Amino acid sequence: MTKVKDLHQKWMKNKEYRKAHAELAPEFALARAVIDARVTAGLTQEQLAQRMDTTQSVIARLEGGRTRPSTQTLERLATATGTLLKISFERRPAA
Repeated sequence: MTKVKDLHQKWMKNKEYRKAHAELAPEFALARAVIDARVTAGLTQEQLAQRMDTTQSVIARLEGGRTRPSTQTLERLATATGTLLKISFERRPAA
């Protein structure tokens, strides 16, 4: 069975894949942060959904990076997980 990690390493040799992966990096980071907040709070997707007054499928879409949440949704997630939402702007590295 082929592992996703192995496929990713293989695909990173492709210029178009690398470009698409880099463009999606902020969304991957947000999805990872959502997962980390939930797991650190010791919650299942269903439990987090209940605390946020939404559905488990909404949480799955947030964690899968398949939706762009509003700051209001992120604030609700922070409250539900006992975390603090911080948003910042950082300088881009020179090209």
